[in-house]
Amino acid sequence: MPRDAATASRRVALVSASVGAGHDGAAAELERRLAADGFVVDRHDLLDLLPAGLGRAVRDGYHRMLVAAPWAYQRLYAGTERAGGSGPAARALLRAAEDRVLRALHPDAGAVVSTYPGASRVLGNLRLAGRLTVPVATYLTDFSVHPLWVADGVDVHLAAHAVPAAQARAAGARDVRVRGPVTDPRFRPCDPLERARARARFGLPEHAPLALLVAGSWGVGPVRQVARELRDCGAALPVVVCGRNEALARQLRTDGIAYSYGWVDDMPGLMHAADVLVQNAGGLTSLEAFAAGLPVASYRCIPGHGPANAAALDEAGVAVWIRDPADLKGVLGELVGGPLGQRQRGAGLALFASTPADGPAAEIARLHRPGPPPPPPGPGRRRRLRTRRLAVTGAAACAVWACAVGTGVATTYDGPALMRTLGHGLDLDRLAPAFAEEGHHS
Repeated sequence: MPRDAATASRRVALVSASVGAGHDGAAAELERRLAADGFVVDRHDLLDLLPAGLGRAVRDGYHRMLVAAPWAYQRLYAGTERAGGSGPAARALLRAAEDRVLRALHPDAGAVVSTYPGASRVLGNLRLAGRLTVPVATYLTDFSVHPLWVADGVDVHLAAHAVPAAQARAAGARDVRVRGPVTDPRFRPCDPLERARARARFGLPEHAPLALLVAGSWGVGPVRQVARELRDCGAALPVVVCGRNEALARQLRTDGIAYSYGWVDDMPGLMHAADVLVQNAGGLTSLEAFAAGLPVASYRCIPGHGPANAAALDEAGVAVWIRDPADLKGVLGELVGGPLGQRQRGAGLALFASTPADGPAAEIARLHRPGPPPPPPGPGRRRRLRTRRLAVTGAAACAVWACAVGTGVATTYDGPALMRTLGHGLDLDRLAPAFAEEGHHS
């Protein structure tokens, strides 16, 4: 077979979303593994494919909600979990992205993989309509599976562990396969010499127990409170990573938390230096810690997917969930030097016991099959789509907040009222009545 024909027959598309770093991180590692197996991989960001540039508004609105009104996100998350799906505004917004996504996919792609719930919804709809003729897989990046992760039309859901697999099946997924987590290979256990070198590289104390506190790429949650509690309980010295929130890192240093960093490029090295990880969201960083042989504690989680992931990780036996601040010192002490820490390390590393031939990338390769290019929409459909997009864009500009996109959550609450509030910096006095009124209908 000629080289160009061989390349065309081994092509995979990955659709993620630049919300935080977890969805993109999983997509990046899947891309690396598939490329190593000889596939050409195309990466797409769903937020870039939303109409009228609404992706940035969705991302910024979600970020602002987490920072200024986390209780609102908790309510949205719980409401859509009970409802088992998204509201009409979010569905309209995702429908408006279908043609853009279809045009973005290379006609030679033999499989499409989503690492983001909204993308799964779009791809599943295209598959159900017969407009996408090749298999679609969803890689579940979270240990807790919100119902929005499970989209009709998706052929296969890939899970890291039996706990999220069971949750996906309970949410209606028919073909769920446990294929382990995906993390950068730099996250691996280290020996004492590597540990000493890592501490020296970051200027950390040579012998003190270190608790690595992470708060995602945005540095959200009660990070200052937790850092002070870690310092004051005395079980371990806090080392805090604030992501892109440089202002938070400066505040912590002012608080006397000396080892506070913004964005860190060498997270594997920092994990090698630490004795325990304290996290609040249960995303990709937790999986990286398991791969590095680092015990993990969930504490003072951010709302929504934070407690849900903490509960699932605790159920799986790979991370302990500290619910009571009075337990912080004792649990951290056991994780750093006791049998609990040894059990946690073993359980975390066991997630990665499968061979590459059994992993998610290998499963995607097995699903892959070249198909004919998707048919373009007819002229009449294009005219209808233009009209619909104009209407949807106008509505979504007021309701885009509803895609609480950390886990793809969308809602049925009063979108225009909340979007006006978000546009004014989340004035809580205006926000609360809107939710109070909607609470009677939830």
